[in-house]
Amino acid sequence: MSQTLRAIIGFAVIAVLIFLVGQNQSWNVALAILNLCLISAVMALGVNIQWGYAGLFNVGIMGFAALGGVAAVLVSQPIVTTAWSAGGGGILLSGLAVLVLVGLILLVSRRMSSGWLKSLTLVVLVIGGYIVIRSIYDPAVNAIEADNPAKSGFLGGLGLPILFSWLIGGVFAAGVAWLIGKVALGLRSDYLAIATLGISEILIAIMKNEDWLTRGVKNVTGLSRPVPYELDLQTSERFLGWVEWFYADQLAAVSGDERAQVLRALTVEGSSLFVKLCYSGLFSVVLIIVLSLCVMALASPWGRMIRAIRDNEISAAAMGKNVTRRHLQIFVLGSAVVGIAGAMLTTLDGQFTPSSYQPLRFTFLIWVMVIVGGSGNNLGAVLGAFLIWFVWIEAEPAGNWLMDVITSGLDEDSGLRKHLLDSSQHMRLLTMGLVMLLVMRFSPGGILPERTGKN
Repeated sequence: MSQTLRAIIGFAVIAVLIFLVGQNQSWNVALAILNLCLISAVMALGVNIQWGYAGLFNVGIMGFAALGGVAAVLVSQPIVTTAWSAGGGGILLSGLAVLVLVGLILLVSRRMSSGWLKSLTLVVLVIGGYIVIRSIYDPAVNAIEADNPAKSGFLGGLGLPILFSWLIGGVFAAGVAWLIGKVALGLRSDYLAIATLGISEILIAIMKNEDWLTRGVKNVTGLSRPVPYELDLQTSERFLGWVEWFYADQLAAVSGDERAQVLRALTVEGSSLFVKLCYSGLFSVVLIIVLSLCVMALASPWGRMIRAIRDNEISAAAMGKNVTRRHLQIFVLGSAVVGIAGAMLTTLDGQFTPSSYQPLRFTFLIWVMVIVGGSGNNLGAVLGAFLIWFVWIEAEPAGNWLMDVITSGLDEDSGLRKHLLDSSQHMRLLTMGLVMLLVMRFSPGGILPERTGKN
């Protein structure tokens, strides 16, 4: 079977499954699944850039996604003027002190000759700089976090439209990836994985504990939207007209107070569906742009060079290619895409919750999407994202139904029946393992394997 036919069948199956969810559960659930599939697909493309193109084993995806969430807060939240008055100047001054300290360390490292004097100078700089920075930073943080902590207790953001945060999220993730790459990309693949995982956990720990930045575990709620609010739609004459036109046959069958009640219920449901469709449109545009750029990049001479480095670094280096520089390039690009997806996810949720960033959701599942879809194949990564996220969401209700059918012959008070029904939530992990085993057994390269000269 050709890859084109596989792709058509794969996406057709996903479309049918989402349609069935809409018919049998609700269209709100179906569209919610679709939106998260689109975001997961963007995230999977970022990982595919790193692993599929260059073989870089990054298991710090969670941290880069969280940086995108931070961008959504810092861009869209309004400025908290009282917090800035209380300690904003101290935060800026401590940041400037950090830059000065780094500059002095670099200057000493380059200008002074090796020896005990250089070592002593560096030690004095680090210890003295730390003491000075903490003496400025700590009072500023305490003042900010004491400013109405129940509602704010942080500096806020720039008060800009949240759509800008999608780009800023990519910039944040790219900047941190550059710093990580300069240090860790010289490591062997397994050590690189450990380093990225550790740094990712450090980033999450900072977000949980630095309340002055993003309120920490108190969370930031009520983020602005790039789409209308349901309540605004429900009071809009134009939207009410659309609802009456769309459900004309259903409304024609009732009259009076009953018609008003039915119209109200349809308007509430319709407003929720309309908002989700708006998100679907925005996310689809981003996915198409990212996917198109990835496809063009992979088909270009640059893409062929990257894959050549992946397949044989020694030969590529012998031909004059700067392997480390290209790896850094790929690492930054892939992380930027993950950061964009992280900002999109926070936008959809309408809140930033640092404790929700877990490796299972933001690292393991994304890797499964890439492997099952087809490492090195951009369209395969998208298909894998849709398939795996759908299975992940629907495995639990399907497990409940399956266990209910299996135990239907047992008494209601049966201990075995209760145990099996309570254990149905674990169907998610079982199903993930089963999907991976089947794909690895019958299609080791994924559903849509990487295109080579032989296929």
